[in-house]
Amino acid sequence: MDDADLIAACRAGDHHAFAELVGRYRTNAWHVCLQITGNTHDAEDALQDTLTAAWQNLPKFRGDARFNTWLHRIAANAALAVVRRRKNTDSLDDGEYGILLEDPAPRFDDQVTTIDAVRRALAQLPEDFRVAIVLAEFAALPYADIAEHQGVTIATVKTRIHRARKQLATLLTPALDS
Repeated sequence: MDDADLIAACRAGDHHAFAELVGRYRTNAWHVCLQITGNTHDAEDALQDTLTAAWQNLPKFRGDARFNTWLHRIAANAALAVVRRRKNTDSLDDGEYGILLEDPAPRFDDQVTTIDAVRRALAQLPEDFRVAIVLAEFAALPYADIAEHQGVTIATVKTRIHRARKQLATLLTPALDS
């Protein structure tokens, strides 16, 4: 069944169809939540909020965008809500690392240092930049979908991603040189 068929079944109350539908995009939604929140505990909360909101709001899904784009938008908003709720408490030092870097055989301590540096650099980006780069790099969303999610033009998305990359490079250069 394609997404449209599953959505129709979901609207008729079929929980199994919903499980199959979100199962197709759950991993990407998880990565969006993880990269925005910065730790697995908050990402789990955000993903749970995402799936609940998707089920509750499925009747409102108009189909203007693809379902996975709509789900990623919900995931990003849920993750941002979790980040805002915990703003006063610094959970960045909880020892959980959300970014997995591919390296053929890195030493464990080097890998942890690199992951920690990237995670901290992402956390220092302005929220709009962080969301744009996470949606582009980790959720692999096209610029048009990111623009729709952020309520800006595609040119603004490109600028945000470009500036985010430059800021990440600046932030990471001293951390990775040491």
